Amino acid sequence: MTSYTTAVGGLATDVRLPDGAGPFPAVLLRTPYDRRRHRAELRGWTRRGFAAVAQDVRGRHASPGEWRPYDGEADDGARLARWIRGRSWSDGRLVACGASYAAHCALALALEAPEDARPDAVIAAVPALGTADTAREPSGVERLLTRAGWWAAHGDRPDSRDSALAKALAADPELLGHLPLLDLPRRLGRDLPSWPDVWARRERGRLTALGARAAVPLLAVGGHHDHFAEDTAELWRRWGGPSARLLMGPWGHGLTAAPGPDAHRAHRLDLGELYARWAHTALTGGLAAGRTGALALGGSPLWVPADTPGEPYAPRLRTLRGAHFTADPGQPVRSDRLTIPTTGVPDRCVLVTPPLPRPLDLLGPAEARLSASADTPSADWAARLVAVTPDGHAERLAVGIVRRREPPGRTAEFGVPLGRLARRLHAGTRLRLEIAGHHFPAHARNPHTGEDPVTATRLTASTRRLDPARTALRLTTLRTRPAPTDPAEEIPR
Repeated sequence: MTSYTTAVGGLATDVRLPDGAGPFPAVLLRTPYDRRRHRAELRGWTRRGFAAVAQDVRGRHASPGEWRPYDGEADDGARLARWIRGRSWSDGRLVACGASYAAHCALALALEAPEDARPDAVIAAVPALGTADTAREPSGVERLLTRAGWWAAHGDRPDSRDSALAKALAADPELLGHLPLLDLPRRLGRDLPSWPDVWARRERGRLTALGARAAVPLLAVGGHHDHFAEDTAELWRRWGGPSARLLMGPWGHGLTAAPGPDAHRAHRLDLGELYARWAHTALTGGLAAGRTGALALGGSPLWVPADTPGEPYAPRLRTLRGAHFTADPGQPVRSDRLTIPTTGVPDRCVLVTPPLPRPLDLLGPAEARLSASADTPSADWAARLVAVTPDGHAERLAVGIVRRREPPGRTAEFGVPLGRLARRLHAGTRLRLEIAGHHFPAHARNPHTGEDPVTATRLTASTRRLDPARTALRLTTLRTRPAPTDPAEEIPR
């Protein structure tokens, strides 16, 4: 194997070539997380017959320039793609791949670059689609913890300090509770001029919309416990290319390196081998047309086809407490705790189902339907679905949050989407549905004053009323045992 480092468009670039005379198909990866971390990945691609190229994006690590997250990646990617296709070792065929921000780079190249620079196939794993897509829920609620962590680690600096927020929280556990949130850089003790721009951007879905006009195959890879899971699935659903594959396992943002509590040993995959098989098939025109894929059914050893149909299911709910509750941003319901206070003024409404008489396979969209009111003009409604085993162990299944603006005291009926579930629940399990006004620090606190939560300096409590008789949990289930599939066969077919 041959390897060397060069500069393409002034940006630091590693190249690794397979043994043999070539020419070879190539894999392109552009990253803000240090291209040197991907050297093992490059070796994996070359062992499978690909030339492999990794580049530090502009302004990061060994690449000079200004680091402007989510801006200009198509232009720099196009320069690199044209350079690769001009090498004697390249046969002209190109796969753009990456995870998280690197997936954004791959998608920007495929969807925004001039036609002559676009790749022939795209692998997008846990894709970070854009500033607004990563910073806000579709309802507009701010994703505080993940964005604070990412910008503290990577924003406005050429290198990374992955533990920056954790260290700051260790020194001041109430760090994210101080107001206004725009002052976070000062409390971190560092210059972070791009932090206000994170919250100023509100346009979501740009790359997903462009994907509807895509002309190349896509492999979208995600984890059911990843905060970008819905974006990954939506990208797959709307992709307009000749073929789209979806692979979703019981993983977090680190994919197979971050298995969830419902992961089974059958869900361990060699993603490198799977990516390479898919890429070879894509470049030779062997992929079947249409959208297919494989979903892991957590809590079981099963993989099922991504297009497996489900049936609606609405379990009976019983209210334990809190049909009237107080959402106090000074003492918000915590996203990192599953314990429920049993004394004092209720801070949430808690509803439960009877124990399941038999195993239940959840596969598809979930939603909480509410009939509720708040005495403040702005109110967030967070719905958290928890599975409680017969021995009392609680595990979060899903969370959804929406922001509502209604005249104080007016009752409204609305839904809180909980995402798509893929999970087997065992007999005796109870489902617990919690309805609260906050989900902090995962999400910023609504101050209830009508002010922007990012700039607010004043908080007030909100009295909530929920009609339990008109509150429902809508799930999608499999009534019969699903037909299993094998990801190693399904993804590259």
